[in-house]
Amino acid sequence: MGFRLPRIANTKTSVIPKGHLVVYVGESQKKRFVVPISYLNHPLFQNLLSQAEEEFGYHHPMGGITIPCSQDTFLDVTSRLSV
Repeated sequence: MGFRLPRIANTKTSVIPKGHLVVYVGESQKKRFVVPISYLNHPLFQNLLSQAEEEFGYHHPMGGITIPCSQDTFLDVTSRLSV
């Protein structure tokens, strides 16, 4: 079961649209989200990336960028970016 916010997808498919990247989010159980690469330049998203760097360095256990925050926090931040 998943839900979709504008421009963010919680997806299990291997097809990633051009201009997007996959991040894994969660504290214990990780979910896969596809986000626009334009988020990488936003300070709020960069704060999440800094948390990921502090937690994992450059070795992410899921094989992609893993963000160690709750899914609710991630959805709150990304909903602010899509406005």
